[in-house]
Amino acid sequence: MRLTDPAPGPLVVVPHTHWDREWYLPFQRFRLRLVALLDEVLDRMERDPRWHFTLDGQTAAVDDYLEIRPERRDRVAALVREGRLAVGPWQILHDEFLCSGETIVRNLELGVARANALGAAMMVGYLPDQFGHCAQMPQILRRAGIAHACVWRGVPAAVTASAFAWEAPDGSVVRAQYLPEGGYGNAASLLEDPALLPRRAADLAERMRAWRPEGGPLLAMYGSDHAAPVPDLADRLAGAGLPVRLDTLAGFLAGEPADATGLTRVRGELRSHARANILPGVLSARVPLKQAMGRAERLTARYAEPLDALWWPESARRFLDMAWRRIVEVSCHDSVTGCGSDETAEQVAARAAEAEQLGRAVCDLVTSGPAAAVPAGGHLVFNPTPRRRTALVVLDVPGDAPVTLEDPAGRLLATQVLESAPTVLDDAVHPAADLPLVLERVYGRVLFGQRVRLWSVAEGTLTFQVARHADTPFDIADVRAALGDAEGEWRVRIIAEPRHTVAALVEIPPLGLTAVRPITRSTPSGAPSGTASGTVGSVAGSGAGSAVGGVVGDVAPVDAPVRVEGRALDNGLLRVEIRDDGTLTLRTPDGRAAEGLARLVDGGDLGDTYNHAPPARDLLVDVPETVRMGPVWTGPLVAAFDVVRTYRWPAAGDAARGARSEATERTAVVTRVELRAGEPFLRLGVAFDNRCADHRVRLHLPLPRRAGSSFAEGQFAVVERGLTAEGGFGERPVPTFPASGFVAAGGLAALLEHPAEYEIVDDELAVTLLRSVGYLSRDRNAHRDQPAGPQLPTPRAQCRGEHAFSLAVLPYAGDRPGEEVLAAAEEYRHEPLTAEGYGPAGGALPPARAGLAVSGAGVVLSALRDRDGWTEVRLVAETPEPTVAVLSGAFGRAVRTDLLGRPGEDLAVADGAVRLPMLPWEIVTMRLRA
Repeated sequence: MRLTDPAPGPLVVVPHTHWDREWYLPFQRFRLRLVALLDEVLDRMERDPRWHFTLDGQTAAVDDYLEIRPERRDRVAALVREGRLAVGPWQILHDEFLCSGETIVRNLELGVARANALGAAMMVGYLPDQFGHCAQMPQILRRAGIAHACVWRGVPAAVTASAFAWEAPDGSVVRAQYLPEGGYGNAASLLEDPALLPRRAADLAERMRAWRPEGGPLLAMYGSDHAAPVPDLADRLAGAGLPVRLDTLAGFLAGEPADATGLTRVRGELRSHARANILPGVLSARVPLKQAMGRAERLTARYAEPLDALWWPESARRFLDMAWRRIVEVSCHDSVTGCGSDETAEQVAARAAEAEQLGRAVCDLVTSGPAAAVPAGGHLVFNPTPRRRTALVVLDVPGDAPVTLEDPAGRLLATQVLESAPTVLDDAVHPAADLPLVLERVYGRVLFGQRVRLWSVAEGTLTFQVARHADTPFDIADVRAALGDAEGEWRVRIIAEPRHTVAALVEIPPLGLTAVRPITRSTPSGAPSGTASGTVGSVAGSGAGSAVGGVVGDVAPVDAPVRVEGRALDNGLLRVEIRDDGTLTLRTPDGRAAEGLARLVDGGDLGDTYNHAPPARDLLVDVPETVRMGPVWTGPLVAAFDVVRTYRWPAAGDAARGARSEATERTAVVTRVELRAGEPFLRLGVAFDNRCADHRVRLHLPLPRRAGSSFAEGQFAVVERGLTAEGGFGERPVPTFPASGFVAAGGLAALLEHPAEYEIVDDELAVTLLRSVGYLSRDRNAHRDQPAGPQLPTPRAQCRGEHAFSLAVLPYAGDRPGEEVLAAAEEYRHEPLTAEGYGPAGGALPPARAGLAVSGAGVVLSALRDRDGWTEVRLVAETPEPTVAVLSGAFGRAVRTDLLGRPGEDLAVADGAVRLPMLPWEIVTMRLRA
């Protein structure tokens, strides 16, 4: 086909750069290039009105540039207002599977606001290089007022045209512009040689026309990674005499219908390998980054923001905005993915840590207010879930064992001492001449991290009694005076008040606060103050040590205590038996069973950060050399065993032989098996010191019944996936998939703390704990034909050192996971938050107070925050059936908004409650006000 054929439509050339903010080079080194590139592009755009430029769909590039060139802000804004420089709508080009749905929303919110501040956001869902796309992206875009998406990777083979209708689980549809024939760089070489321009333009038009045979403009994406257009771009195109025009991506799509009627319809996520690499190994590269991301998101969105909105009379918004900006930066598709250089990964980890620190700081700030009303020695307890719950909290409390706790209603709580701290902190003999130096240990009234409560001098002995809280008068000068001209040798003792780590069952209102405190119960001399379950561990006056079993005070009875029977744990809802090989059998009262749980499988990996690739002659190690086990706690609230299995794992990979090394490393893996009273799931913790390279460690959970598919909770949806993946391009279509809140199959769900990789293998659910690789990309990867980046060594991607992982296992009935799995995942991921009281000792506990309650089958809380004087709430109906969400609290007005917070219809409020019918998989945002 020639460009002069009848009605071919113009070739629309969109100059752009794909800007990886950080990747094989760290951020600042790439930014230096960015500044030089934009200096040149902006100068040429100002000199030549024919120029148009699309800045990669992310405003981060603008912000990074203007931080260095603040004097150019007005010049940038002028080009944006003219429509020649397209910026936004994202703050950053994120990975859609390794962050939460809420992070995606905040990313879009930040990007649109920043781009609008410069003149106008490009309202196109430009997603040029993400490694697949999540199911709810069409709904996210639609609810932000965006009708077009633009995608490359993950598009299935069923798509044979340059546009398709992309449908979210709720039915929302966007018109998706597909980028075939090279993705976002299909015209990257168009202008390399002026003499070849006509021929190359004709070739590109012919290839693109095959994707749009009905006629119309053809999209030519002129750009590539970190590249600038040729300086004489407009002159070359004008001089070629071709039917070509320059435009932005927004300009091209402005001529396309927003209605996707008649186009091939694709529903749900895009994770096909049919047309491009989706690089699934990024799901498990540098797992500690995924863990850090999960902690930062959860702490900010589900603890700090609700606390600030509901329980803080001021505002911590600026701190929270800082946290979100760092979270969004971490979500970048070359950042949290772990497929960058070691320097890049270090910077990503630092940003994630900062976000977590900011979230923690806001929690500390907000809880400090109500904690002032809790007497010293007591604790404030916050429930981050929107439903009333009775949850196990772990507290550090003073007093003699057994420990008795009460709540604001005066009810005694079920408790169990988990550990007792040593009371003798120091006991040593010193020459009198050294006493002045010894007294220098006291800083003000603080000694060994605690406050001096009492002191005494008698018969050559100086004794300090210290406590976490003390308000008795103290002056170190009095001690010096009492010692006078001491002679000889002196015994100096530092004695702490008895303190215990105590588990307690506490009832907490939805998104609310309550308080608990230890109390003293007088009992007749020699009479027990309660009943003991198991053996009594270390008590006051002894050294430190775990309490095997528990010490129970004068408490409320436990309806269904956890019991230990030999090597079995039972809480009435689950029974777990530890087998000789260290694996587990899990049984339910109705006879369902899963056997062989928690088997560890270590295999080789000669791949890279993008793609797992086992050696041609792999060696799988799943049988331990030795197994030993012992109880940690034996109930009644918590029971746990530690199972220690030792393995001989090959020390490294041998690429030359396509095998694993003959040399091995002895590795001890500690698995904590824990049941709690009232919980329908089994908690598992796995820890080991990784001294090996080039391998993958997975935890296997055999399924109670054969599964034809899996269900994974991710970004605002529970996605059903088959047991295979669609192939067709140069990448092995391995069926490893992402999950965030949980993954379920065959009657067994794994509840997760962070985004994780899983696979269904031979009727077992395999969850990747760690993947160790030594290259950013290998030129030769058995699972990928093309390099995914430079062959750069990444020794820290081997993830050597100590690692710890946590998840929970929940049996469920039925074909697909339902309400009980959603509820369990919500409670597992969101433990109560506690803060020490520091009010006057002996005062009354403040009453329990509810925040905001949310109910409804399958209704999940995504966000609750203060915004412009309103309380903004985002809910998701993670259910295939229509449902009704009911919100109740101290509000009298409710307004529905779009995803960006723009107000819509008023919602009826009756008696402080609003009833909101929700469609399956619907995302709803609303604002509440008194």
